[in-house]
Amino acid sequence: MPATISFPVATPGGPRTARVVHERRGAGRPLVLLHGIGHHWQAWQPVLDILAVDRDVIAVDLPGFGASETLPDGIPYDIDGVIPVLGALFEALGVERPDVAGNSLGGLLALELGRAGLVRSVTALAPARFWTEAERRYAFGVLSAMRAGARALPPPAVAWLARGAAGRAALTGTIYARPGRRSPAAVVAETRALREAPGFRATLAAGSTGLFTHDIPDIPVTIAWGTRDRVLPRRQGVRAKRVIPGARLVRLPGCGHVPMNDDPALVARVILDGSS
Repeated sequence: MPATISFPVATPGGPRTARVVHERRGAGRPLVLLHGIGHHWQAWQPVLDILAVDRDVIAVDLPGFGASETLPDGIPYDIDGVIPVLGALFEALGVERPDVAGNSLGGLLALELGRAGLVRSVTALAPARFWTEAERRYAFGVLSAMRAGARALPPPAVAWLARGAAGRAALTGTIYARPGRRSPAAVVAETRALREAPGFRATLAAGSTGLFTHDIPDIPVTIAWGTRDRVLPRRQGVRAKRVIPGARLVRLPGCGHVPMNDDPALVARVILDGSS
């Protein structure tokens, strides 16, 4: 069952308390999982039990998403604001330099954690900020449209749509190559998470400028991209490899932007291989 952890964080106005919901399973070397914008820790459910066979797996609701509280006043939803909070979260969880895997926004955060020396290895699944300006505008338009749709549909309509494969495709086909594999309950829950995420707008605004331009030479880095990613085209993975020459670049055949649902066994293997 998910748990809530409270821990102190520094703000311009003095120490405040952050509260983060997380799901923790298994035993072994710690592995932290970070979801994308508008999602929640349940995005990782298809791979959790596979990973937990060998690892102490911690799937996090990022602040302002899922069931986690918003960031304390004075902490922005940009890299400079979020990375120290995640570092404080690791300390509160009792994990020192865990392995980390992230998807989309979570992939960018995983890379930034690697650059900050806070993790032992990074696996980034379709990470943000390797785009051109045109690709960024397209991706933000897609994400904003998904959010608007989630907010416009009454919950009974979402539940009705989620009952059928065609409805699940309509609700989540942008991020999954195989949306029919997602359960109706999962689709309802993630549509609600997207609709209600208080950190969505500020996070999107914080990502409107800047690229990831730093090498991460001292730890293992894996960058993986689905061949059917409809949000961030897979050619961005080639750019990521140029920025981080030592990274392992992995192709995920038949997978969409959130590949954990499309091929759980493959994604789990990529994560475990990258953090072994």
